[in-house]
Amino acid sequence: MKSKTKKPVSRRKFISTTAVTAAGLSIVPRHVLGGPGFTPPSDKVNIAVVGVGGRGKQNAQALMQLDDVQITAIADPAEYWDLADFYYRSKAGRGPVREMLQDHYAAKTPNYRVAVYHDFRKMLEQETSLDAVLCGTPDHTHAYVSLLSMKAGKHVYCEKPLTHNIWEAREVQRVARETKVATQMGNQMHSSEGIRRTVEYLRAGVIGPIREVHAWVPATRWINSLEGIPKGRSPLPADFDWDLWLGPRAYRPFHEAYVPVTWRDFWDFGCGAMGDFGCHDLDAAVWGLELPAPETVELRPAGYSDQNITPYGEIGYYQFPARGEQAPVQLTWYAGGLRPAHPELLPEDQPLARRGALYIGEKGIMVYDGGGKAPRLFPTSLEEEAARAPSILAATNGHHRDWVDAIKGGPAASSHFEYGAHLTEITLLGVLSLRLGGKKIHWDATNLKAIGLPEADPFIREPVRAGWEMS
Repeated sequence: MKSKTKKPVSRRKFISTTAVTAAGLSIVPRHVLGGPGFTPPSDKVNIAVVGVGGRGKQNAQALMQLDDVQITAIADPAEYWDLADFYYRSKAGRGPVREMLQDHYAAKTPNYRVAVYHDFRKMLEQETSLDAVLCGTPDHTHAYVSLLSMKAGKHVYCEKPLTHNIWEAREVQRVARETKVATQMGNQMHSSEGIRRTVEYLRAGVIGPIREVHAWVPATRWINSLEGIPKGRSPLPADFDWDLWLGPRAYRPFHEAYVPVTWRDFWDFGCGAMGDFGCHDLDAAVWGLELPAPETVELRPAGYSDQNITPYGEIGYYQFPARGEQAPVQLTWYAGGLRPAHPELLPEDQPLARRGALYIGEKGIMVYDGGGKAPRLFPTSLEEEAARAPSILAATNGHHRDWVDAIKGGPAASSHFEYGAHLTEITLLGVLSLRLGGKKIHWDATNLKAIGLPEADPFIREPVRAGWEMS
């Protein structure tokens, strides 16, 4: 498929001019495949999934539901991961995902074979028929995969947070603008009905002017006993390229504490609860209140943490400036089981959920319980006004569907990298404060500087290994 940087063409020509064979895939006449709902190969979007661990596998399963999509390649440093003890409750890696894809597509496409790679860079070189890349790797390689893929002319979907540091977010945003490829950040709740109604109520002023927002998640560390980098080394799993998995990070001996999901506990690879959930649970506030970069951010770690290890939880404050006629906003973030006090307008028999957000307006409050649920309004008399709130957001057909439609010449997906990078930057400012031990950041967004804190610079733009440069 041609990049959108080229001269515009019709949707059919846009799709049909792309090669549609990869790794032994054969195209046969429509009358052979045929049948109701059949999508001709010339209308299919060829997608590669980079990172087929638990989240990457889930993304692949979502793409498999789209008749005009075909996953033609996968890349991952690991052949196999047993995720039975984690929330994925499955097996993943190149082997299990290869088998899953071939079982699924074999019935639809004779001679289907998915191309399998350790290194996605070789995949980009060799799989010339690829239209798009979905990145499901750990956080520390999100930017690298996204940047190389966009520069290769591929449309990109990347899991949240979009990047691991703030400089990367700006760079991904810049390259997305330049290449004009179709993009989507993987904060899937962004396409839920609940969050979209929350945004519309905020925009309509249903609860009046808002100066105070609270957002909380129960998430904590995976390995609560950690007190520093693990000592020694562990045997490498079979057919696992540890050096490739490390990507831009400095080499260290392999230890089982780092994988397959617990990398989130280490600042070099993950971003703790803030990075894991900020792009979900700050989304409605940033989107609905059109929040710019904050003026100050101060997040204080709860429990043990250090320069290497994320905390058990946190509590902290974002101060956002006034926007036109909208008042300044203080947003309070909680993780690890911490939550705001029960608001007076919320009935005692309706406790705050374990995860959610609370918006305090001059006319009442709105409680969003997370997970795509519908918002609740108090006093309940506000529901009559809410019923009159206009539907101002474009309809969504699903997070992955909207991205594929954008690839095919439709409107941009709503969590495109322009927005996704902004939301990620706000999230990562909280991470930055935590990595500085809870110091208050006065943010100079123009110059990417924490004013008066030169020690923040190596976290704003992290050093990378030779061969993994991103600019």
